[in-house]
Amino acid sequence: MVPALRYLGSVCGLARGGFGFSAACAPAPGKPWLLCQGGRRASTSSFDVVIIGGGIVGLASARALILRHPALSIGVLEKEKDLAIHQTGHNSGVIHSGIYYKPESLKAKLCVQGAALIYEYCNQKGISYKQCGKLIVAVEQEEIPRLKALYERGLQNGVQDLRLIQQEDIKKKEPYCRGLMAIDCPHTGIVDYQQVALSFAQDFQEAGGSVLTNFEVEDIEMAKESPSRSKDGMKYPIVIRNTKGEEVRCQYVVTCAGLHSDRISELSGCSPNPRIVPFRGDYLLLKPEKRYLVKGNIYPVPDSRFPFLGVHFTPRMDGSIWLGPNAVLAFKREGYRPFDFSARDIMDIIIKSGLIKLVFQNFSYGVNEMYKACFLSATVKHLQKFIPEITISDILRGPAGVRAQALDRDGNLVEDFVFDGGVGDIGNRILHVRNAPSPAATSSLAISGMIADEVQQRFEL
Repeated sequence: MVPALRYLGSVCGLARGGFGFSAACAPAPGKPWLLCQGGRRASTSSFDVVIIGGGIVGLASARALILRHPALSIGVLEKEKDLAIHQTGHNSGVIHSGIYYKPESLKAKLCVQGAALIYEYCNQKGISYKQCGKLIVAVEQEEIPRLKALYERGLQNGVQDLRLIQQEDIKKKEPYCRGLMAIDCPHTGIVDYQQVALSFAQDFQEAGGSVLTNFEVEDIEMAKESPSRSKDGMKYPIVIRNTKGEEVRCQYVVTCAGLHSDRISELSGCSPNPRIVPFRGDYLLLKPEKRYLVKGNIYPVPDSRFPFLGVHFTPRMDGSIWLGPNAVLAFKREGYRPFDFSARDIMDIIIKSGLIKLVFQNFSYGVNEMYKACFLSATVKHLQKFIPEITISDILRGPAGVRAQALDRDGNLVEDFVFDGGVGDIGNRILHVRNAPSPAATSSLAISGMIADEVQQRFEL
C-alpha cells in the first residue's frame, strides 16, 4: 500500500415516485444521460479529474469534489446507460446506524457519520425516508451474550439511543415478533438509495460536472504524445479508452467501480488484490395482506465470522416488506438471476481469488445458504423463529442483489472499506476505492468527504 494512504484502511477497496429532476436533467427511460443546462458540453474529452463508476459512492465523490473545487473540470464515466443500477439499485435501502462494525474501523466511523449526513441531506432535498427503527433480536439463550457484546460495540461506536429491551418491550414495538431480548436501534431508517444517488448526480451536474454514460472502460494508460492540435500539450496525460474506442483524457482518476474494482485497478497497472468475489442475495416478498406483521426492521443476532447480517425483515419505501437476503456465490458479477453465468467471472473466482480456501473454511455455512436459496421452506423455517405466524403461502420470490465482496489470497473476507493507489506514472495519479460493500450507501457522504480530502492532499489540487 502507498504509505500516504496507510491510514485509510488495512487493505485497499436505493422512495418510489419522482426523482425531483427537471425535464432538462432527467434522462428519458432507456436513454443515455445528457448534461443539465449549465454543465459542460458532452463533447468535452478532457478533464482535470475523472471518476470511474456512477454508483452512489462515485456520484457522492464527484459531488464532493466539484463543490470543493468548482474551478476544476470533473467527469463521471459509467458503463451502463443509466446511473446507480447495480449495487446502489439492488440493496435493501436500510440507513444503518453503525452498530455492527469493529470499533475504530472505517466502517464504524463512516457509517455513524454517514447516517447523520444522509438524514440531513434528505431533509434538505425533500427526499422521503422513514426512521422506522430496528430490533436486533435474540431468539435463543445462547445468542444473548453475543447480543450484549454487540450492544457494547454500538456504544463504543457512538451509536445514539441504543437500548437493551426484554420480551414485553419487543412486543410493544413489534407485536408479532417473539424474542428473549433485543437491541432497539431507533435511528435506523429506510430510503431509496437510487433516488439519493440521482440527486447527487443532479447536484454534480448543476455545479458544472459532466456525466458520460455508455462508457465502459477498457484501457487506462499514459498518453504517448499530445493530442493533435492540442493547446494543452500534456496537461491531460492519462488516456481512458472505452470498448468503442472512444477516449477521455484527464490529469487524475478516482475509481469507484464496485463489482469491477479489481479489474479497473489492474487496467491501471495497480495491484488487482484484493480480488472481488460476487455474492448474490435473494429476497423474498411478504404478500400485501400480511404486511401488518412487520412494522420496522427486524434483524437476527449476526454471526461474527461472516460479514453478512443474516436473513432479516425490511420494510421498503413503497410499503412492501422484503425478507432476506441469503448469501450465495454468484456465477456472474452482475448475475441477479440464479442461472446467470459468465465463464470469465467464474475463472477469475477460481483461479485468481482465495475462494477455494474460503469454501473449505466455511463449507457447512455455504451449503446451508445454497439449501435455503433452493428451498423456500428452509428460509420460512428461519423466519418463523422471529414471527411464527408467517407461512410459506405468505411469501413470494422477490428481487436479488449482488454484493462486491473483497477477498484476500488466503480466502479471508476483507471486512473494512479499502482505498489505495499505486506507483509509477499512472499509479501516482489514481485513487482506487477497492472494497466498499454495505454500509457504503449509508456512508456515501462521509466516504466522499474522505475521498475529497485524500484527492486534495495526494494530487495537490
